[in-house]
Amino acid sequence: MFGPGLDPYCGPAPLPGEVLWQWNMDPVLLSAMAVTAGAHAILLRNAGEWRGKRTLYAALWLLLAALFISPLCALSSALFSVRVAHHVVLIAVAAPILVLSLPDRWRAWPQSRGMLGLIFTLHVAVVWLWHAPAPYAAAMANDLVFWAMQLSLIISAVALWLAVLSPAAPFGYALTLLLGSVIQMGLLGAVITFARVPLYLPHFGTTDPFGLSALSDQQLAGLIMWVPATLPYLGAALLLIGRGIANTPAAGRAS
Repeated sequence: MFGPGLDPYCGPAPLPGEVLWQWNMDPVLLSAMAVTAGAHAILLRNAGEWRGKRTLYAALWLLLAALFISPLCALSSALFSVRVAHHVVLIAVAAPILVLSLPDRWRAWPQSRGMLGLIFTLHVAVVWLWHAPAPYAAAMANDLVFWAMQLSLIISAVALWLAVLSPAAPFGYALTLLLGSVIQMGLLGAVITFARVPLYLPHFGTTDPFGLSALSDQQLAGLIMWVPATLPYLGAALLLIGRGIANTPAAGRAS
C-alpha cells in the first residue's frame, strides 16, 4: 500500500522460483489506475478521437500494468538492472505513447525556446537524481518516496515528449532535445557501468540468487541505460528528420 514501509513498494526481493507468483494487487494502485484509465477513455471519446487512438490507449495501459502490477515490479526489488529497465520503459516508451494517445489539441500548445530548455533541464535533473545511490535507496525503503520517484519521472518525461512531439515545437529545438536526451542517458549509463564498486545498497545480496553479483547487476543496468535506453530518442529524432524532409517544398529541396 502507499505509505512508509520497511520493504520496497513492490515487495521484498523474491527468489527466482517465486517471481512469477509475485503480482502487485495493491488496491490503492488498482483503483487509481482504473479511475485514470476511465478518465483517459472519456477524454478521448469527448474529443471524438477514441476510434483513432484506442490502440495507443490499450498499449499504454497494458504497458503500465506490466510495469506496476506484473511480476516485473517484484523482480525490480531484487535486480537493479530490472529497476533501470523499468524506468527506461516508463520514460522512453510509456511517456511518448501517453502523449500520442492524448487528444490532438493537447499537443498544439505554443512553446518558447526558454520553456523547452527548462523542461529538458528538469527532466535530466529528475533522472539523475533518482539514479544517485542515496535518493534511490530512500525510494526503495519508503513507499511515499518510491511514488515521488515514479511520478516525477513520468511527469517530467511526459512534459519532455509533449515538447518534442508538439507540432508547434521549432524543428531544430525539438531535435536538440532528443539528441540531448541520447547524450545524457548514455552518459549516466556510462557512469553506472564503469563504477568500480557496487553503489546501490538495496540490492546488496538480492542479486546472488539470480547468479549475479551486485556489481555485475549494476554494470548490466548501466549498459541498459547506455544503449537500449537511447533507441527511442534516436528513433524519434529520425522520424522528426523524415517529417522535416517531407514537409520541405520540392523547390527548396531541388535548390
